[in-house]
Amino acid sequence: MKSPLFDLTTLFLTLSLLAVGGLASVIPEMHREVVEVQGWMSSGTFADLYAIAQASPGPNMMVVTLIGWHVGGLAGAFVATAACCAPSCLLTYFVHGLWDRFKDAPWRRIVQRGLAPVTAGLVLASGYIVTRGAVEDWQAYVVTGITLFVALRTRIHPLWVMAVSGVLGVLGLL
Repeated sequence: MKSPLFDLTTLFLTLSLLAVGGLASVIPEMHREVVEVQGWMSSGTFADLYAIAQASPGPNMMVVTLIGWHVGGLAGAFVATAACCAPSCLLTYFVHGLWDRFKDAPWRRIVQRGLAPVTAGLVLASGYIVTRGAVEDWQAYVVTGITLFVALRTRIHPLWVMAVSGVLGVLGLL
């Protein structure tokens, strides 16, 4: 029988290498694996852990540590964090010199321009997955939709929309 620590290790080793543009780009796959495949938590719990990680100071990959903690306690937190950080750090270290050597190559600019929309799409998919797990009523969908619109179509910082939503929530209007 496989250990949850082994499963955490293989999951986050793999996701670390697939995280084009940062960990936010693999949130949908992380959600699918921990909620649907492994059954370690509910979609709501995943959304809660993601929200806690985003609200905490530090890197956005804190959700990995929280998932590890939820699954395997302190050992799970350590294993998940190490498995998520080590492969991408090593790859970055070894590829940096090669990437820098071709800084003026046309193919490098093409790759960079091509990865930007892929990363943006993956991050939007991440937002969709987290929203599905966290939203429970129509008002929350409206607030989420307005926040998404503001983020994509205006120069207003989304935190202002969230602050207004928080005030409306405190007043009992949402």
